[in-house]
This record gives sequence, C-alpha cells and structure tokens, in this order.
Amino acid sequence: MKNKVLFIVTVVVVFLLGLLASSIINRKNEARYKYVPKVDIAETEPRNEVWGENYPKEYQSFLQTSESQFASYQGGSVMRDMLEEDPKLVVLWAGYGFSKDYNQGRGHFYAVEDLQNTLRTGGPKGKGDGPMPATCWACKSPDVPRLMNEHGVAEFYSGKWADKGSEVVNPIGCADCHDSETMKLQITRPALIEAFDAMGRDITKATHQEMRSLVCAQCHVEYYFNKNLPGKEGIPYLVFPWKNGTSVEQMEAYYDSINFKDWTHSISKAPMLKAQHPGWEVFQTGIHAQRGVSCADCHMPYKSEGGQKYTDHHIQSPLNNVNNACQVCHREDARNLVQNVYERQQKSTETRIQLEELLVRAHVEAGKCWELGATDNQMAEILMDIRHAQWRWDYAAASHGSSFHSPVETGRVIGSGLVKAQEARLKLARLLAELGHNEPVAMPDISTKEKAQEYIGLDMEKLEHEKEVFLENVLPKWLEEAKERESKMPIGTK
Repeated sequence: MKNKVLFIVTVVVVFLLGLLASSIINRKNEARYKYVPKVDIAETEPRNEVWGENYPKEYQSFLQTSESQFASYQGGSVMRDMLEEDPKLVVLWAGYGFSKDYNQGRGHFYAVEDLQNTLRTGGPKGKGDGPMPATCWACKSPDVPRLMNEHGVAEFYSGKWADKGSEVVNPIGCADCHDSETMKLQITRPALIEAFDAMGRDITKATHQEMRSLVCAQCHVEYYFNKNLPGKEGIPYLVFPWKNGTSVEQMEAYYDSINFKDWTHSISKAPMLKAQHPGWEVFQTGIHAQRGVSCADCHMPYKSEGGQKYTDHHIQSPLNNVNNACQVCHREDARNLVQNVYERQQKSTETRIQLEELLVRAHVEAGKCWELGATDNQMAEILMDIRHAQWRWDYAAASHGSSFHSPVETGRVIGSGLVKAQEARLKLARLLAELGHNEPVAMPDISTKEKAQEYIGLDMEKLEHEKEVFLENVLPKWLEEAKERESKMPIGTK
C-alpha cells in the first residue's frame, strides 16, 4: 500500500514538474521571440510609433503618459493653473514669461503640445515668434537629437522658438534615451556631457544604474542660456551651471561670478534668477540616491506581463503606482506610505509659502524705494538679497518633488531663503525711513491671478488673442508640414 501511494505521489510530482518545465520553456520562447525586430530603426528616428513596432509593450506603456486624471497633493498628471492656485507667483515673476502663464506639466505625451499652447510662446502677430529662443525645444522631443545631428548643436540653438515649429512635433520618447541599434541607454543632449566635463567628471564611466537617472538629468535639471561662449557669441547655448558644483549655493556663486541674470524684475528692478527644474540636483542629496536608487526605479519600475519582465514606460508619480514603485522596498501599508509623503510635502509647502509672502513684500517695498528716489548704490545690496532669497525659493519650488526627494536639504534651502528675505526687508525698512517714508508700504490686492496680472501691467486680452491666432492659423501649417516631411522618412522592414 505504501509503495502504491509513493508511486502515485511520484507520478503527480513528475507531472507537476513537467508542467513547470513546459511553462518555463514556453516563457523563454515567448521572451526569445518577443524582441525579433520587425523594422530597422534609424539612428535618429524620432517617431515613437516606429520604435513601438519592435518594442510594443514599452510603447503601449509610454502611451499611458497621455492619462491626465491622477492628482496628488502636490502634483500628479492633471493640468493645474499654478498662477490661479497661487497668485503671488505672478508678482514674483513680474517682467518674466512665467507671470503670463504657468501650468503644472502633464505627462511626457504632451511635452510638445503643452509648449505650443502656453502663452509664453506667443508673439506680436500671433505667429509664435515671441522672445523664446529655439533652445527652449531642447528637452521636449526626440526630434531634437535628430536636428542636432543633421545641422549641428549650435545651429539648433540659433534663432527663435518658432523657427523649428514644424520640425519638433514628436513628444519625449524612445530616441531621447536609447541607442537605436543596441537599445542601451545613452545621453543625447550635449549639455549634460559638457556639464560633467566642466566638473571634471567622465560621464562615459557611468554605470547602467547611474544611467537610469542620468537620462532623466538631461532635462530635469537647472540650466541657463549662455550667449557669450567663445566662438558662439549671440547664440543662446544651453549650459548647466555645475562648474562649481550642483548645490544651490554653488550654482548661485557661478551665476554671480559671471553676472548672469534671467531677467530684471519689473517692480523691484532686481537682477533675477529663474530656477528651471533642478530635480536631479536635489534628488542627489536625498536618501534614495545615496542608497543607489535611480529615477527609473520609482518612476519607471519593472513590470511583468505574460511572463515577460520589462521597464514600465508609463512615467508617472510613484504615488499612482505604489505597489510597483514603493512597496517593492517598503513593506508598509500603501495608505501610510502616501500619507507619509503628504506630511513632508505639506510641511515644506508651509514654510515655502511664508518665504513667498516675504518676497512679494520685498519686491513691492523695493518698488516704493525707487519711486521715492533711491539710488543704484542704495539699492544694490538689497536687490542682491532679493535675488538670492528668491533663487532659493524657486530652487525648492521648481524642483517639484524636492520635499520628497530630499526633505532635509529642501528645508535647509527654504530656511536660508527666509533669512535672506528678512535681511532684505530690514534693509528696505531702513532705506524707506531715510527716504522719508515711515508708514508700512501698502500691499496691492493680488488675491486672484487676474488682479495680480493687472497689477504688474500685463495685457492678458492681447496675449490670449495672439495665442488664439497662432493656434488657428500657424500651428495647423506646422503640423501639415511635419506630416508631409515624415511621410517621406523611410521605415526599414526586417
């Protein structure tokens, strides 16, 4: 009887092992044939759908960046009018394009479309020929490395934003990060390579795990346009200000040493710096980076489907994908993890708003000083305090995920900004008294975006009309030209 039972058990075990072996073989065969190329992909192929012929799962997940329903406390994929939510921003950016229009960005799928739609790319005749240079396209499309390869880097940066409107039409995608032949991660933006060179570092020595963050650092960084590079004078050449290092103070010292300013504030006349989105720099100071976690680990975690493991190209907030993005390492309940993030963001926002309020007052009080006849010498030190305080505020605000990526460093940066803003206001109070003004300076009513924009002198009706003309008359021509050009681009069939 025992032998019979043992025989039956053995047969069952062998049968199950056979099923397992068959499943493994089938999965291996699926994986083997999954990546049989269907088309030849050109070296600078910008069309994501062409890459999708060979890599359908990655491409289908990329298409999910078009989803715009998820909203978190501080971000998500829903388009939000940040000037409407916080009208103080209009005053902080008075005299700069962001005071016209500043929406929280949606997914990568909309990178080109959202730039086409913003009021910052308007022009005097509704042609999209406003002040923005062609360099502003640099992070928006895989058409960028194509154009750089065809015409040269400096030539790409030359001219106005509108000059390349019909050439830059494909949203951020495959060719921005991958070699078309090997699919290895690669750097396609020379600014990042040049920044590493300036720091004395060789980016070609980066490990694969480091590259899973560095491909993001091509765009999610602080940058400026340098028009004074030897041999490239007058060209707004894209530069990352990392020569002294990547901390807020090191980049500030770099800017101060070359007397750079993004714009002159229209109220205070301060020589301002606009932080772009120094996400990578802040991330490097946080615990995740210090423990070897990459951007892709959280924003593009691995995914299994049909027995096949691949990188999820639905690049999004980890808070919308807690199971794959967070709980791989953190075994806590998802609700607790999200609440933990929100607590950090809320505390950071509280102090950041305090700094905003001080800065608005400082700009208005500085404007009053000029009105009362203050001299350049009297104002010079005050304006530098305002410049440095707002740089710290913007550095923390524009890096978006800073209060999660590195809450300690973000708190330090905002704290030092509060000190500098308070110092500016103390000096302003003394100067106002010297100029005979002993009453508190009246603050404008900026309770809404519309009131704030009226206060700083923006003609929003004119700007919106110009954009409407552009969208109706110019943009369709660009898209038609792009469609005709791309129809002539070859797609090689394997």
